[in-house]
Amino acid sequence: MKKNTGLWIDHKDALLVSIEGESVVVQRVPSEAESHFRPSGGWKSSGTSVAQSISKEQTADESRKHQYQAFYKKVMALLGDSSGIALFGPGEAKIELAKAISKVGSLHEKVKAVEVCDRMTEKQFIAKVKSFFVI
Repeated sequence: MKKNTGLWIDHKDALLVSIEGESVVVQRVPSEAESHFRPSGGWKSSGTSVAQSISKEQTADESRKHQYQAFYKKVMALLGDSSGIALFGPGEAKIELAKAISKVGSLHEKVKAVEVCDRMTEKQFIAKVKSFFVI
């Protein structure tokens, strides 16, 4: 029996809805990535220079990229046995995940769509996935 999976993703978490026959399985995956760097204090607070602040921000950005890649790998592992995959989400995360999937030949062929979609309730997303795969 075919297993179709709809995935709503942003940089904070992912919601996977897998449908196989009449069975619906819902999984949440938190990204556990750090939030964006926000320097504390005012400009040149505590003697820190702008260059040091920019350096810290670049280091934090690089660290966050690695955390996102680990998050995408975790999500891709859950998608492995799906016949059809639809990616939804509001921002860049769905595109970044699609790029990561494109590097894995077997998964890349299963992606049916990458669409913009705002946050919705779990029941609304289940209905969206069912209608997308016409079940």
